[in-house]
Amino acid sequence: MKAKIENNTIDLLKPLDISIPLQGNASNVNAWYVDHPKIEPHTDGDFVGKVSKGASTNFNDIYFNPHAHGTHTECVGHITKEFHSINKNLTTFFFLAEVITLAPEKYQDDYVVSRKQLEYAIGDKTPKAIVIRTLPNFNEKLTQQYSHTNPPYLLEEAAHFLVEKGIEHLLIDLPSVDKEKDAGALLVHKAFWNLEGAIRFNATITEFIYVPDAILDGTYYLNLQVAPFENDASPSRPVLYKIIAE
Repeated sequence: MKAKIENNTIDLLKPLDISIPLQGNASNVNAWYVDHPKIEPHTDGDFVGKVSKGASTNFNDIYFNPHAHGTHTECVGHITKEFHSINKNLTTFFFLAEVITLAPEKYQDDYVVSRKQLEYAIGDKTPKAIVIRTLPNFNEKLTQQYSHTNPPYLLEEAAHFLVEKGIEHLLIDLPSVDKEKDAGALLVHKAFWNLEGAIRFNATITEFIYVPDAILDGTYYLNLQVAPFENDASPSRPVLYKIIAE
């Protein structure tokens, strides 16, 4: 089944899912010093919401933090005093996207993604979304425990470049676009949403994606599927579609 978007054709039957599924155990990917998510039968007195325990249905409670426990998409409400909901701010869901692969480079005691790297990788292309796969790209990203590990991050200059390019949706396979321990500076979040100017309410940041090696760098269409939570961030399922040559 094919669809045409902005004069480009995609095959809806060949989605490329780049989300990390949430699991209710300690093997789930994790960050920000919180316990792992839990998925467990609801209990009420003698009632246990599990068919194997005598219930008529499986009836689970789920406890998780969208920022810490897997693929999530956030809006500017993540860093503002005023409440802003991802469900209200993200109102369209298909975007021309560029997938790029970068090896974070040494910067002081850290590894970072720089403006120069992004300039080279994106070139003169003008996508609405950028999908950043970092190297190395091991399967361990699906279960990595990131707390206190100082993972790579973007430099503020890189965020300014993305804004200048008109990129509205930033997706990355790390727990944050900012340094893990930065004393609350959040320089990249603030720059990408232009917090000190005309705030980019329509712009989003998606973290904790996973882009398998089988997905090659290049231009795709991104379907950014977000659970309808009235919250600054929500679990999400970004899906890529190859553009069909005609």
